[in-house]
Amino acid sequence: MEVLTEGLGAPHLRADFDGHSGTIAQARDAADAFLTTLSEDTPPGRERSRDDVLLVVSELVTNAVRHAPGPLTLCLAPAPDGVQITVRDGSPDPPRPRPSDLNGGTGGFGWSIVRRLAHRVEVLPRPDGKEIHVFLPW
Repeated sequence: MEVLTEGLGAPHLRADFDGHSGTIAQARDAADAFLTTLSEDTPPGRERSRDDVLLVVSELVTNAVRHAPGPLTLCLAPAPDGVQITVRDGSPDPPRPRPSDLNGGTGGFGWSIVRRLAHRVEVLPRPDGKEIHVFLPW
């Protein structure tokens, strides 16, 4: 499911998921393990940044599972002063904000959360769907 590689001295994560039950928790666990490897080389006090990365991973993967049924890929890589998160899925439709549902339990908060926490967000079309790139400070 996941591969940690040491490319150019820095760990990278690529994890492929089937998009079925358990995918969101598995993606969060994979991201947590990746951040642990990064934490070995970063100063203390990164708990909030870590929580932000895990929340963004959770929201992006949740959106992919809900709106783009089928396989998806999560990639994480260190970047100068941050972490690059990429999620690839099979839907060509870009994410769009929708009204938040406080009573019906259907959500609507995810994309707003991602955009608020991220320093940079890009949605790129692909022949087989889309890629969402998010940069967060670390």
